[in-house]
Amino acid sequence: MIQPWIHKAKTDLLFVVGPSFFVLAIVLLFQDSIIKIENDYSFYTWLFLIVFIDVAHVYATLFKTYFVKDEFQKRKKLLILLPVICFAISMVLFLFGSLVFWSFLAYVAVFHFIRQQYGFMRLYARNEVKTTISALIDNLAIYASTGYPMLFWFLSPERKFNWFVEDEFFHFENQALLEILFWIYIAILALYVLRTIVISFQKKFFNIPKNAIILGTALSWYFGIVYFNDDLIFTLLNVVSHGIPYMALIYFREVEKRSDSEKGIFSFIKSYNAVFVYVLILLTIAFSEEFLWEFFVWKENISTTDFDFSGWQFLLVPLLSVPQFTHYLLDGFIWKSKKPNS
Repeated sequence: MIQPWIHKAKTDLLFVVGPSFFVLAIVLLFQDSIIKIENDYSFYTWLFLIVFIDVAHVYATLFKTYFVKDEFQKRKKLLILLPVICFAISMVLFLFGSLVFWSFLAYVAVFHFIRQQYGFMRLYARNEVKTTISALIDNLAIYASTGYPMLFWFLSPERKFNWFVEDEFFHFENQALLEILFWIYIAILALYVLRTIVISFQKKFFNIPKNAIILGTALSWYFGIVYFNDDLIFTLLNVVSHGIPYMALIYFREVEKRSDSEKGIFSFIKSYNAVFVYVLILLTIAFSEEFLWEFFVWKENISTTDFDFSGWQFLLVPLLSVPQFTHYLLDGFIWKSKKPNS
């Protein structure tokens, strides 16, 4: 059997599988420097991590949907109605209070992040013979890798970081339950490791990318949420290991492989400048959106006016959150239409 890379071994290792390990290595090697960066260079960490990775990856979805004529026609009703529905839901939630809105969005975001790791795991397992037992153990491994750290967050004392805003998650401190969950977590991962060793010897094949995705997920979520209690470390491990692989996947499968006619309004993206143009478009849109958030809502990293828009938050926040909310929901549809090529 050949390794089931999505693109190529080198690019997959660099941009899909590798980010979790690369960032964790930086965190472990340069902890003291990270604390200094967090304190002295918050604007640049916000710009690079939040704007140029987290927000930018949301707009990568455009290259699989709205920017592709055939895809848009195939899903026209969904692509038009879903943003409207997201805006309406957000408006209703915000009327109950901003914390209600942000809490709801945080839980949806967590589910989206978990499902992305599941999706990559399934992509790399696409050539394996799928049995009920094998699928169950794989699923348990990826969901334990992500689920236990989140349960630790919910059941332990307050962490020094948030997903969006303070008090967004329900907290109930229970050390006894955490102890039980920890051993369940260890048992599931041990079962996965044992089964992987046995199957690898039986078939004389080790699925490098699938096992690397599961290991990278387990390490980045555990160290980012459980082991370390630091805002920048959480953001690094959370954002980089989620955003970079997603943008890479969209580029490999939706930009690089499409013919000029299939690229729709972006048919000018040629092979020699495709990466540059793709990244530039994402960064430009991401910065534009985040500038609007800063101008109208946050006023933390970019201050351009003293005008108070607080009376319009019920409209501005739901409106500005539409791309993000739509991305979370749309991702549950767009990857189910066809099985990616090997």
